[in-house]
Amino acid sequence: MRKLTRLGYVRRGGYVLPENVPFQELLPLKLRNQVSAKGSTKGGAACIQEMSVLFACLKKNDFKDNLCSQEITKFYNCYQSYEEAKRAQNEREKRGELSPGEKRLSHAQANLLIKKYPLKS
Repeated sequence: MRKLTRLGYVRRGGYVLPENVPFQELLPLKLRNQVSAKGSTKGGAACIQEMSVLFACLKKNDFKDNLCSQEITKFYNCYQSYEEAKRAQNEREKRGELSPGEKRLSHAQANLLIKKYPLKS
């Protein structure tokens, strides 16, 4: 029996070495000139901490709003600041401004960078 020096994968009971697998290029291996907006749905929860404190207060006081007014105002203030930040972020993305240190780019920002620095063919 022959000893294999490299691991291959099993195909119909035999070993095929990786260098024996032919590569077929179905599409050209280059980037496109634009990025689609398919996966740019933004989700996520805001003000979870404030909401949990509010629910704990409501449960403690048998769901009477007047006893938890401080927690309610904190939750509303948190949500308003979240909405303002989200609105400002959407405006920046529409204008195509790039924020330094931002980890994720929107499709509009990525398209702006691709237009600014086109690929050399």
